[in-house]
Amino acid sequence: MINKIIKFRNKRYKKETVLSLVAMVLIVSGCSVQTQPIDFEANSVASYQRIDTIIKDEEPITGPISLYEAMARALKYNLDEKIELLDEEFRRKQTAVTQLGMIPSITASFGVDSRNNESGSSSRSILSGQESLEPSSSSEKTVYSGDLIASWDILDFGLSYVQSKQNSDERLIAAERRRKVINRILEDVRTAYWRAVSADRTHKKLVKLEALTQKALLQAETLEKRRLAPPLKVLNYQRDLLQIQSTVQRMQRELLLAKKQLAALMNLKPNSYFKLVLPDRTDVVPELPGSAQQMVMIALQFRSELRESAYRERINIDALQEQFISSLPGFRTVLGINYNSNEFLYNEDWINISSRISWDLTNLFRYPLQRKALKAEAKVIQARADALTMAIMTQVHVARARFIRFSQELNTIRMYNDVQGRILTLTQNGFKAKAISQRDLVKEEMNSILSEVRYDTAYADLQNAYANLYASMGVDNFDFNISPEAPVAEIAEKLRNHWEEQAVALPAVPEIPK
Repeated sequence: MINKIIKFRNKRYKKETVLSLVAMVLIVSGCSVQTQPIDFEANSVASYQRIDTIIKDEEPITGPISLYEAMARALKYNLDEKIELLDEEFRRKQTAVTQLGMIPSITASFGVDSRNNESGSSSRSILSGQESLEPSSSSEKTVYSGDLIASWDILDFGLSYVQSKQNSDERLIAAERRRKVINRILEDVRTAYWRAVSADRTHKKLVKLEALTQKALLQAETLEKRRLAPPLKVLNYQRDLLQIQSTVQRMQRELLLAKKQLAALMNLKPNSYFKLVLPDRTDVVPELPGSAQQMVMIALQFRSELRESAYRERINIDALQEQFISSLPGFRTVLGINYNSNEFLYNEDWINISSRISWDLTNLFRYPLQRKALKAEAKVIQARADALTMAIMTQVHVARARFIRFSQELNTIRMYNDVQGRILTLTQNGFKAKAISQRDLVKEEMNSILSEVRYDTAYADLQNAYANLYASMGVDNFDFNISPEAPVAEIAEKLRNHWEEQAVALPAVPEIPK
């Protein structure tokens, strides 16, 4: 009879268990994940509003923007520079996380075990097969337990130490990439600023020149239709005028784009209106900061690409150490404080300590292959560094030659502009004396305006070459920190002081062993 009751109860419990499992399956299947497409229309509006908010939080423009204010705004608000700054901060925090792997891990746990009946059991004799004890229990229905366990593995410590060094180098690489972005931004700002200055200074002149050209073309067409002048002479005159008009339109296109580019570098909207400080024309041009050999050595010391390559080489060496440590046996120690509320236990709380040595023997066979692979990677890194060194040396020489050439061209264009000014004066005097025709006067006025525009453009090109000269050397050598919280005026003053008083002197050049 007792056996029947036990079988009935077992069937009932099995039925309840099956029903419970079926219910759980239905609940889980009802919670299946369904991917929803992104609302790109709302996303585009949010992106526009986010950029609009970023720009609104910037310092307002209160007057004409100088070169150093443009640089300061670019360094403070340019989004490309912010990316590198955030990446550097991310690497710093990642290094801190890796360093936590060197300290022991501490785990705290608390649990509750409960059941609806007693967890009794009986024993059966192995020899006779008969039950040797009546059912008994050594545990309560509800038991509370807690553990506080500290564990430390010397292998994990070694790996965390090496990985921490690698992450530190990655942070330094991020800092070098930020330097590279800053150098590029300063070069682009200097180029765009001087081109925008040229555009602002020559805009009215270009408009006037285009109007004069259009008027002269209409007059030439009238002369051709009425046959008041030889046809070939009129056609040659029209050809010259059309060539001037084409040149004017090309210059307008190139110069007007510079202001849009400058606005983007300063993180302003493309349609933003702002004025620039228009410096007076000067015969003083920047000078070469040093000899070719000196500039090459400075580039090999400061270019961020070469510094990144050196850090990559050190990361590769650390990777060799990491693989070697992974092939060693691990020694793990565990210290725990335990508690259990079961009243049947003789000791409800206790301390345990254990140690274990483990060794993944497959790593012994894997390590030689990994070592060869990392050695091969080291050769690739060195080969890239050699190619990069040659490319940088070439870039320095090209930037130097380009700067010298633009200086010579500017000097020639300045002389041409002076000659053209004297020609215009003589032509105006001849027109007043009725010795020169109005057509020749208009032609010389157009040549004079075009000469001034070319002079401004050549000066902007020289400033671009000067910026490229420093970019090719990778020199920023700031002796101050550019804080994102600093006002634009403060950053601009520091940049002005640096470029006008300190940047003219290059850092000390390392000596080459003979």
